[in-house]
Amino acid sequence: MLTSVELCAGAGGQALGLERAGFAHTALVEIDKHCCNTLRHNRPEWNVLEEDMRIFKERASEYRGMDLLAGGLPCPPFSVAGKQLGEQDERNLFNDALDIVADARPRAVMIENVRGFLDAVFHDYREKLKTQLDKLGYKTDWRLLNASDYGVPQLRPRVVIVAMQKERADFFDWPDPQPHNPPTVGETLRDLMAAGGWRGADDWAAKADEIAPTIVGGSKKHGGPDLGPTRARAAWATLGVEGRTIAPEAPDALHQGMPRLTVPMVARIQGFPDDWHFTGAKTNAYRQVGNAFPPPVAQAVSTQIAKALRKRVLRAVAG
Repeated sequence: MLTSVELCAGAGGQALGLERAGFAHTALVEIDKHCCNTLRHNRPEWNVLEEDMRIFKERASEYRGMDLLAGGLPCPPFSVAGKQLGEQDERNLFNDALDIVADARPRAVMIENVRGFLDAVFHDYREKLKTQLDKLGYKTDWRLLNASDYGVPQLRPRVVIVAMQKERADFFDWPDPQPHNPPTVGETLRDLMAAGGWRGADDWAAKADEIAPTIVGGSKKHGGPDLGPTRARAAWATLGVEGRTIAPEAPDALHQGMPRLTVPMVARIQGFPDDWHFTGAKTNAYRQVGNAFPPPVAQAVSTQIAKALRKRVLRAVAG
């Protein structure tokens, strides 16, 4: 069984993908108590460490020899929605992640971040990151992946960085996109929209005939949950969805006007299975979902990493 440690684990999107790819979690590090509660609720057997990864790194050597170090590091330093301060942003944890790599020496590294990481302004930073990993014995590559290419009914571009130990790097190939388009929002959510007896569910589903805009998690600095800024809410409106708030339950039989999404609906659009429960009040639950890495994308990449690691082991034994 391949082993993994995950940094900034969130509510389990990446962890689920790794699990499906055959990785056993040695530890999941997450500072947010609501996310930790969700992880423990769904997988009581997981070793969830509720702490800052900058504290965890002080004992990272205890996990030396793991197969994969994974993480969804904070995106605000590179997000176009922020100031794009990059390395100068106090929330940037890439340097801390590198310290953990240096002490734990995983066989592979997988880090997810926003597409802004690839902006020209961060070219020198990306090259510095690659050089640092090279000195530690890794070959590094990154790629912009869209969740909709892996069956997720959502336009969600994310950068995935993969670093493999040099002697294993040639065995890694990026996952191929799926040959078919993902289901539309209407196809994805029709049954959930009809769960309260709403008579308009079928008509709504027929008109919601595109994939979803990018789900956003929102900031802890503002109020309740919504589906994003004005432009995002306008995009949702074209799909017949009211995006200013999240509903506590599906529309009832006599509902009029555009329906709102519930947390389980948003979770399905993110690619979570229906039996993955997000704990806490609506706002906290929604933010957990909105900030997640879609499990199918994490599974696609980590499956390729697993193949590369296993291939190398088999060749070593055969030789």
